[in-house]
Amino acid sequence: MREERSTIDGFGEALCEVGRERSEIVALVADTLKSMGVLAFKESCPERVFDLGIAEQNMIMVAAGLASTGKIVFAASYAVFLSLRTLEQIRTFIAYPGLKVRIVAGLGGLSGGRDGVTHQGTEDLSLLRAIPNMTVINPADATEVEKAVRALVDWPGPAYLRLSRLKTPVFFSADHPFQIGRANLLQPEGEDVALVVTGLPVGLALEASDAMRKEGIGAPVLEFHTLKPMDKEALFSLASRCGAVVSIEENNILGGLGSAVAELLAESYPVPVFRVGIADRFSESASREELWQQAGLTVENVLAAAKRALALKEAMATRGRKGHDPR
Repeated sequence: MREERSTIDGFGEALCEVGRERSEIVALVADTLKSMGVLAFKESCPERVFDLGIAEQNMIMVAAGLASTGKIVFAASYAVFLSLRTLEQIRTFIAYPGLKVRIVAGLGGLSGGRDGVTHQGTEDLSLLRAIPNMTVINPADATEVEKAVRALVDWPGPAYLRLSRLKTPVFFSADHPFQIGRANLLQPEGEDVALVVTGLPVGLALEASDAMRKEGIGAPVLEFHTLKPMDKEALFSLASRCGAVVSIEENNILGGLGSAVAELLAESYPVPVFRVGIADRFSESASREELWQQAGLTVENVLAAAKRALALKEAMATRGRKGHDPR
């Protein structure tokens, strides 16, 4: 059985480490000192942690001011508030001038669970991806979060880092490769349909790939911990090898990973793309497991999407062999 750790815990530990190493690092919270894992850094470096209260818009403006003086700012609150309530401040006062603010967003995706729609950040990846100059990172486990925090210390410009408050499986060891903008091929075997995934559904993608192999379907798994900038070369290489793609994400399928994949492939290597994720709907108040089931984040749904992609790939190949006339 895999170890389980919260990605917020991974962030808190990494922040404390890099904060002790680099005096220019400061942290801001919006009455989220404990819930966003910043308490240890506060105890270690109390003069570099500021609680702005339940006022995320003000927190982002303070972050912009501090970053303009050379500070490296980690501003932490919940995804739904940071991506919606403060979007104008992020766009105009952080992204436009390209300041080194790291927007750390907890309760990403459906991890808000029983707190309901008001605390479930299911559109954040779509929204932040649309902001120029913004780097968007959605790690799969606590190990990747720790590596992302270290990588972000000297990363130029602003970044958005999505976290979950729940304990989730740790998939990667300390030597797991992590480079911003570089995808990881987690399961290289197969050439029937490619599974591309971001964030916590990595386990689902690997499980689905195993299930497909038992049915004679080869499904390699490519993980995008960075949604922006995306690793185009890795995507094009796998799409050209498999000729069909299924994307998996804990986000609205409009504007998220699936949209990014479809946009890139439509321009450079058109193949069937089917998206598994939150199908442009609001969720409910329930456990994360129940919400994933409701959203179709299941092995059965990934397998069904893969079979539809395979069928369309074959139909397109057949039309090509017959010299299909689109009229």
